Amino acid sequence: MNEATKFNLFSLSGKMKILHFSWIAFFITFFVWFNHAPLLGAIAESLGLSKAEIKTLLILNVALTIPARIIIGMLTDKYGPRLTYAALLLISSIPCFMFALADNFTEAAISRFLLGFVGAGFVIGIRMVSEWFPANELGTAEGIYGGWGNFGSAAAAMSLPTLALLFGGDDGWRYAVGLTGLISLVFSFIWYANVSDTPKGSTYFKPKKIGGLEVTSKGDFLFLLIMKIPMYAALALLTWKLSPAGVSVISATAALIINLSLIAIFIYDCYSAYNVNREVFIKPVPEIEQYKFKQVAVLNILYFATFGSELAVVSMLPLFFADVFELNMVVAGLLASAYAFMNLMSRPGGGWISDRFGRKKTLLILTAGLAVGYALMAMIDNSWPLIIAVITAMACSFFVQAGEGAVFAVVPLIKRRLTGQVAGMTGAYGNVGAVFYLTVLSMVSYQTFFTVIAATAVLGFVTLLFLEEPKGHMAEVNDDGTVELISVT
Repeated sequence: MNEATKFNLFSLSGKMKILHFSWIAFFITFFVWFNHAPLLGAIAESLGLSKAEIKTLLILNVALTIPARIIIGMLTDKYGPRLTYAALLLISSIPCFMFALADNFTEAAISRFLLGFVGAGFVIGIRMVSEWFPANELGTAEGIYGGWGNFGSAAAAMSLPTLALLFGGDDGWRYAVGLTGLISLVFSFIWYANVSDTPKGSTYFKPKKIGGLEVTSKGDFLFLLIMKIPMYAALALLTWKLSPAGVSVISATAALIINLSLIAIFIYDCYSAYNVNREVFIKPVPEIEQYKFKQVAVLNILYFATFGSELAVVSMLPLFFADVFELNMVVAGLLASAYAFMNLMSRPGGGWISDRFGRKKTLLILTAGLAVGYALMAMIDNSWPLIIAVITAMACSFFVQAGEGAVFAVVPLIKRRLTGQVAGMTGAYGNVGAVFYLTVLSMVSYQTFFTVIAATAVLGFVTLLFLEEPKGHMAEVNDDGTVELISVT
């Protein structure tokens, strides 16, 4: 095996160069996306924000990511990851600079809402990595991409407070946030100059139409419309949280207008999906081009339970440890960081296990593990030794993050030319899960919160029984009509 085809993490050429550039790009998107979290105290003091306004910024930060992942998935499939990632990194630097220069809550809120778009970067690299790695290495490569890139949020938490202090003064946080925007801007040019969408001589397969996910049967079209509903429901839930019924940041009239707009957009989205798929109502899709949408639906539900729960738990775990064990927030935060820190190894580990032992079998074991893990976390109280509670949280996080890696070991093996859109929809379901779980948390005890996550993991386990193990080849048709078979085994 020569250097170009070997899986060598220390190589900076060929497919390994693409992998390293991809995870660095994803790392930067998360570094920018969560640049406010460790600086909230200084930001609140500088802008004179109330607790309700701080919570609103946190909600706004994730709101746009749900539709953004769908849109970026379409653009990636159409224009390629090289151009799409470069554009996302460049454009996202603008709201980042806006946030650094904000003088009041309104300016901070608008820029934070727009910055939610950078959270869609994850989808782009999934398609890029799938173009460069064979099926037997894809889970490992996607796991490294996701796990190491995800660490950007932890890197922000560890480095930005120090940077703010080094810059000094009341505006130290502004320089720290602005620096992340500058890094994003500069790397957009570095990325574009150093990568290509496919290895030399390979074809980049594009969707036949843009505007919606292609399906290959009438039944799958109806299934697609049903699976769109939770994404809009999550945005309606965010609107409710911002309304007088929640944190009262927007008026009842504004909430009504937003909800009516969501209904109108949903109707248009369904119509657009019909336009893309109208041919399935006229004539059957050739068998060689078919795929089963149920594969996508199962992965959506699993990512809802895995990444959705991770985002929610990372948000509340410091407070959980502080309340249950009567710790100060600094100690509680350090203990809780162990949950997120596991990403460096857990997510690549989940992908690697999938490559070695089978996609479906791995997902079944990991989903069962995370259901048990959250059920155990629901039992934690102040009678537990603290060390056992922390170990339980870390063990649970392994199954959660390895499960994320295993989900995205399957995503690129469904339909190559639709990989960006499938990754976009599955990724969006992770954010939908986070909104759902955090809303549950606002209404119930910690124990009930963890029990609800465990129950959705059991639901995910049941739906997994309908997943079909990818095997053999998937077919893509070239522009000249010739068929190319891509191994998925």
